[in-house]
Amino acid sequence: MKVIERNNESKDIILELVAIAFLATGGIFVKLSPLSPINTGFYRVLFSIPLLFPMAYKNLKYLTKKDILILFLAGCFLAGDVALWNLSFSYTSVANANLLTNLTPFTVIPISYFLFKEKIPKFFFVGTIITLFGIYILLGGKVSPNPSNYFGDFLALCASLFYASFLLISYRLRDRIESSVIMFVSGFGSALTLFITAFFVEGNQIPHSLDQLWPLIGLTICLQVIGHNLLAHCQGKINVNLSAIICLTQPAIASVYSFFIFSEVISVKEVCGILIVMLGVYLVKAQYKKNTHLKQKKKAAIQKC
Repeated sequence: MKVIERNNESKDIILELVAIAFLATGGIFVKLSPLSPINTGFYRVLFSIPLLFPMAYKNLKYLTKKDILILFLAGCFLAGDVALWNLSFSYTSVANANLLTNLTPFTVIPISYFLFKEKIPKFFFVGTIITLFGIYILLGGKVSPNPSNYFGDFLALCASLFYASFLLISYRLRDRIESSVIMFVSGFGSALTLFITAFFVEGNQIPHSLDQLWPLIGLTICLQVIGHNLLAHCQGKINVNLSAIICLTQPAIASVYSFFIFSEVISVKEVCGILIVMLGVYLVKAQYKKNTHLKQKKKAAIQKC
């Protein structure tokens, strides 16, 4: 029995690593896309809607009108994350953009405390101090610093705030709605918001050839469909501390991709900054996941009774 459990956990660990590897391709496809960043984000979401429909349609009938409105609004905030994240790759490194966009716990946790009276993880303040120190090292260690690099880092940080808003708005629905349904319904809000934003900022663009189309399809399948859904499938199936560590490998994997594809090099000081930030995020994320997991187990036990 223990051997079977160990084999299942090993399988889930490998699957989560695969999910993170797919998610780390996001910045690569955005940089390879000949379309402008916001338009690229629009097509990423638009193409994902029909692909997510087969996974979501069985559970759509359980949604209320209120659920749909909440998810549509959540999608508008997700569009802000997609637009700013895509724009950040034009100014900063793929590794930095991936790292700074993943700082959502530092927004979600304090707001959850005030809105939902959730306990703040015991390592939150320690993790915050370590993370801020790591960001300071990271920003001061650029190979060839210029204002546009810092602007890209700022865009990635703002993207994390929008993604945190998406998580907070859909917070109450996550316990009873499948991740594929959340991504499918919120996709309509994201697509509309990105379409309007692209119209005013970049002008709407239409891909006319396979060269323009394949990065958009790759982005949709690898990030929006496989990456997010596979990660959601693995969450909660392995040790929370280990899961948090695996999730934090995304910037490292992304930097390997960008080194081989774009010859993008980061300095030793930047690497140190990234490692320090990852330590700070780990302290917060692991404890937060642990608290969430315990809360879900408690809910499940009450429902059984």
